[in-house]
Amino acid sequence: MSKTIRIGTRDSELALWQAKKVQSQLEGLGYTTELVAVKSTGDLVLDQPLYELGITGIFTKTLDIAMLNGTVDIAVHSMKDVPTLLPKGIVQTAVLKRASTEDILVTKGEVDYNTQCTIATGSLRRKAQWLHRYPQHEVVGLRGNVNTRLQKLVDSEWQGAIFAKAGLERIDILPENHIDLNWMIPAPAQGAMVVVALENDPFCIEATSKLNHTDSKICTHVEREFLRILEGGCTAPIGALAIIENDNLHFNGCLLSLDGTQKLEVEKSIPLNQYQDFGKECALELLNDGGKELMSQIKVQTGNPKGQ
Repeated sequence: MSKTIRIGTRDSELALWQAKKVQSQLEGLGYTTELVAVKSTGDLVLDQPLYELGITGIFTKTLDIAMLNGTVDIAVHSMKDVPTLLPKGIVQTAVLKRASTEDILVTKGEVDYNTQCTIATGSLRRKAQWLHRYPQHEVVGLRGNVNTRLQKLVDSEWQGAIFAKAGLERIDILPENHIDLNWMIPAPAQGAMVVVALENDPFCIEATSKLNHTDSKICTHVEREFLRILEGGCTAPIGALAIIENDNLHFNGCLLSLDGTQKLEVEKSIPLNQYQDFGKECALELLNDGGKELMSQIKVQTGNPKGQ
């Protein structure tokens, strides 16, 4: 264990928390580590929606390059930010035990959902699901790290903003004034952290694979396979959640139009040992049930007609 494992991470408070979690676990196993923090384009460009930047994996690309050029050995990501197809030469080595998958609405007091409300989010998925449920509301864009977004809510006239519960819990800034949105289907792999390494680095692969949590790996595999077959990435409102209960895997996935007026949903259960192609099967069912036409429409509307 003589090699020092250089852990690449974004330099936001949440990303650093995640990297330190991996660092702590690796050092608990006897490995020597070092944190290397970098800024991504997604952190620097805050005045455009993510889909308009036209970069798949905008929060992970900088770390991918750092790994491939030898600056860092492994990288730690929020798994929902990671493209379903990893760059050549980089492999997934561990999914840590998953935290809460829920979205929450952070409010500035009582919200009367029957009146005109303004809700903020930078996510097409959250926006579409909110408008599907509350078509009379206005949804505005919101970018930045979680601390920045919380402050923007405080400084605004909005009634609320939508966040992933896990991120706020991890850095201990979950406000009391929040509502669990248990009706909203989360992003594929929301609440999960993933470690990636170079495929030609057996030392780091062996070390980090010891951190893998099997159930979390299975559930995120199904959700991300569903996303990959639908050709989603950052450009489409796609939700997916897989849960393991009593040796069965329950899956709920959705695809919506950008304005939330159309919603396609699939909900199925299978024995756990049959999970391997389950995400693909659910996605194909949705595509054959009108999803193909809806995805084509979304790609045109987001300026991404070829789904790239």
